[in-house]
Amino acid sequence: MFRGNHALNMDAKGRLTIPTKLRDPLIAASGGELVVTVDPFKKKDEYTCLFILPLPKWKEVEMEVCALPTAVRGHRKMQRLLIGHARDVEMDKGGRVLVPPELRSYADLDKEVVLVGQGQRYELWNKESWEAECLLDDDSDEDFADLQSLQLSI
Repeated sequence: MFRGNHALNMDAKGRLTIPTKLRDPLIAASGGELVVTVDPFKKKDEYTCLFILPLPKWKEVEMEVCALPTAVRGHRKMQRLLIGHARDVEMDKGGRVLVPPELRSYADLDKEVVLVGQGQRYELWNKESWEAECLLDDDSDEDFADLQSLQLSI
């Protein structure tokens, strides 16, 4: 399980060094083979991030998305976004991952980034976008309306 948020720096070439304590579970899950893609749930004018998944988990997701009926417009859009932007990357021996330029541009990534654990994947955010996304205001109740039905024990 991937959890927590971690402030990191990306170098000018787009390389991200995964901290050792995060690296080991990724290596165990995938031998360092990862897939980076866009967040397909982004709405217009929202901040966005990239998804980073271990290759075995990505294969599960990819099969599910490919199995969606393409006659449904929303399914095609999901396929185009999630699969169409997916890039295979490999962690080198130093724990570095090269994030492709087109994906860095999509998520507005620069030097300061935040890696956010989301259970079976990581999200990679521009630091300023992450901080803005985390701000809660008085209008945020509608964002949490669906969560009331989850009956979480926390």
